[in-house]
Amino acid sequence: MQIHSDQAVHTAEKATPHHHNLIASDRVEGTPVCRAGGGKVGTVQRLMIDKVSGNVAYAVLTFGGFLGFGQKHFPIPWSRLRYDLAQESYVVDLTDEELSRAPSYQADEEFDWGDRSKEIVIHRYYRTPQYWGI
Repeated sequence: MQIHSDQAVHTAEKATPHHHNLIASDRVEGTPVCRAGGGKVGTVQRLMIDKVSGNVAYAVLTFGGFLGFGQKHFPIPWSRLRYDLAQESYVVDLTDEELSRAPSYQADEEFDWGDRSKEIVIHRYYRTPQYWGI
């Protein structure tokens, strides 16, 4: 009888969608990135996570291109993104001008995403507090 009751609860949990404040990193990768007023500008390619603290230092966004050609990668401080439940996407409050001047790298360009000295440039540009994972 207890097994039947647990199965009913388990089945009910599957049928009811849950919204959580936690998300697996593989579900963040590929999530659309939109502007505050709507309109997709790119996707989250990867998250850069501090090994020691476990905090997200920044996200690498992919914008532009066609079939992988001409794509640019934009490292953006995690604090500049916010998740919008209605749009089911991350939202950035950046203008076209800000994006055109933002630190970015061609998809085929060598870049050491783990180099913390590059992070200084990113945080200065976006005027966000320096993140050192401590």
